[in-house]
Amino acid sequence: MRLTVIGCGDAFGSGGCANTCFWIEAEGLTFALDFGATSLVELKRRGLDPRRLDAIVLSHLHGDHYGGLPFLMLDAQFDCDRRRPLTVVGPVGTAERLRAAQEAFFPGTAGMDWHFPFTVVDLPCDTLHQHGPLAIETHEVFHPSGAPATGVRIRAGGRLLAFSGDSSWVDNLRRVAKGADLYIAECFKPAGAPVYHMDFETLQRERASLGARRIMLTHMSPAMLDRTDEARAAGYLVAHDGLVVD
Repeated sequence: MRLTVIGCGDAFGSGGCANTCFWIEAEGLTFALDFGATSLVELKRRGLDPRRLDAIVLSHLHGDHYGGLPFLMLDAQFDCDRRRPLTVVGPVGTAERLRAAQEAFFPGTAGMDWHFPFTVVDLPCDTLHQHGPLAIETHEVFHPSGAPATGVRIRAGGRLLAFSGDSSWVDNLRRVAKGADLYIAECFKPAGAPVYHMDFETLQRERASLGARRIMLTHMSPAMLDRTDEARAAGYLVAHDGLVVD
């Protein structure tokens, strides 16, 4: 399993980082974990063909995590002549919210007859979903977004990738991270228990209970970006746009 960080930023573009999107190749499949508003531009900037995407897995329905999808769909339909099937897997409510976003950005596109097979899976929490070689499971976390916000577990090729999504501390994060070869952890601020987000101090306190082999920090505010040397010294990976992790 190989992961490329397409975007690791927050909603505000702190540090010039793009919105959340991770490009992952595993078992002959290419998929994205989240697809924030800047994702299509960043893929093309890095020479990655969006037509290669077989699936997109969404943690929650905020624009910096799914807002690039209407642009991806428009590109697939009119610019790159996509024919490969595409599946979007997200929390319950994804299909409805995606249609609303498409209609808001590009009126008339929500009911379009796509030139490629397109499927949206509204995945209930705590339910295993198999997409080819990918075993996908989500657990609810705490980050109000108009639909369940989730932490995501994806197993493929004997490896387990886990992602906290955005959330303040909840015990379910232990279920998300347990046994992960790589746990991508939102870490918005150094301390202070920010509302609906994680801080480094809490993550440090709970680190042993997470049970992940490696932890990579993402979605950092300017204050946390100023502390990345400390995080690296403590043994964390620190995401940056363009980072590749095997």
